[in-house]
Amino acid sequence: MIGGRGGALIGLGVAGLILCLTLGTLAAVAWRAEAASGLGPADWAALRFTLLQAALSATVSAALAVPVARAFARRRFRGRGVLIALLGAPFILPVIVAVLGLLAVFGRSGLMNDALRALGLPEVSIYGLQGVLVAHVFLNLPLATRLVLQGWAAIPAERFRLAASLGLGPAEVGRFLERPMLRAVLPGAWVAVFVLCLTSFAVALTLGGGPAATTLELAIYQAFRFDFDLSRAALLAAVQFALCLAAAGLAAGVARPAGLGAGLDRPVDRRDAGSPWLRVQDGAVIAAASLFLLLPLAMVLLRGVPQLGALPGPVWEAAARSVAVALASTLLCVALALPLAIAAVDLRRGGRWLEAAGMLGLATSPLVLGTGLFVLLRPLVRPADLALPVTVLVNAVMALPFVLRALLPALRDLRAGYGRLAESLGLAGMARLRLLTLPRLRAPLGFGAGLAAALSMGDLGVIALFADQRTETLPLQLYRLMGAYRMDAAAGAAVLLLGLSLGLFRAFDRGGRGHAGP
Repeated sequence: MIGGRGGALIGLGVAGLILCLTLGTLAAVAWRAEAASGLGPADWAALRFTLLQAALSATVSAALAVPVARAFARRRFRGRGVLIALLGAPFILPVIVAVLGLLAVFGRSGLMNDALRALGLPEVSIYGLQGVLVAHVFLNLPLATRLVLQGWAAIPAERFRLAASLGLGPAEVGRFLERPMLRAVLPGAWVAVFVLCLTSFAVALTLGGGPAATTLELAIYQAFRFDFDLSRAALLAAVQFALCLAAAGLAAGVARPAGLGAGLDRPVDRRDAGSPWLRVQDGAVIAAASLFLLLPLAMVLLRGVPQLGALPGPVWEAAARSVAVALASTLLCVALALPLAIAAVDLRRGGRWLEAAGMLGLATSPLVLGTGLFVLLRPLVRPADLALPVTVLVNAVMALPFVLRALLPALRDLRAGYGRLAESLGLAGMARLRLLTLPRLRAPLGFGAGLAAALSMGDLGVIALFADQRTETLPLQLYRLMGAYRMDAAAGAAVLLLGLSLGLFRAFDRGGRGHAGP
């Protein structure tokens, strides 16, 4: 085995800890919600809006992802790899930075409204449902595109060669090859975006625009932070967890195989896409998607870079706290993910249950965890005193599913390729971990650690529940600057946050791609 009996026991202990943190906090909020009288009209409105915006965001993102992924799948050009790499931006881009960039383009003083005023046309508002949709599509269109693009890449090249030999045109190729793939891939992409939008907090907090555009996440925050109504917050948290768990379960069983068979990994020859009209069409789609994704970030950089030198002291202090929280959260997340992944691979019968336990973070809202921990800690200690440790813990749990997804395929390949050799040499325990497992996992560990660090740097979730002025992180400080209409300072803080997030991701990811020797 990769980790031995001791490693399996540690993995089981980690799974138990995750269950306690997720289901235990749910039990805590359910216990606290017993005194509540039920959901009121405002709560039902928040529930309806949550489901509406998540469904619309997922539908628009999935619908737009099809032409964008198809254009990338059909074309080969210089810089294509760089553009596709940018599609991973939502995983490392702080949401509050994305919101600031969207305000620079679509806000009251943004580029779009300036152009509309110059043309004498009515202005548009980014606040409310339309603003939430724009932000969610901006954040999730790249993810949906990557998922659909993987579906196109999975179609064997021999199928396209056969279609070309039969003289099939774009319509026939779409009917017999692309539509079966989309039926298999699109539902999973839709559900993935839907789950992410269910637990979106920073977008609703900054762009919601009032009671009519309040999500469950925002309602929990308001009940906790402003009304201090723990019963209502706990009841809403329980509803939120149930929704996320149902959506995660749907995501696990919604995808169906396309039935296109296997290929020989030959280069794809798309003779069906050679017409000038299709070239122009694909070029326009790629250009429009690139402009939509890159222009807000360019606006943040143009406005924020000159402001870096004038940032006030509290911003730099918050940045230092954010880096410390991100590093601690990354260390904890990797320490949890590695033994859990090893045990999930070693324990064949129980491995699926261990993996499912690690994935509970996808079905858990940070505010649900935060509310449950507040209920548990409040009788023992002042919660604000534990704001940063609780944030570290919650961020580690929320990043755990992504790190597991990076580690599990590599561990399974390691077991298949080196398991018997290691057993024949008597390599086990810590020696096996040090000499075989860790060197071979260096790349996925680095990528997963970078992802966890970037996600933690940009998090504006549980810290908003617990923090006071002594424990503010950089995303919370940025939100406060935006709320005070200090937009120049907010732009500078956004550039700082973006640079730190990308820097941490790059440092961990690059460190994992070095020499893999022991």
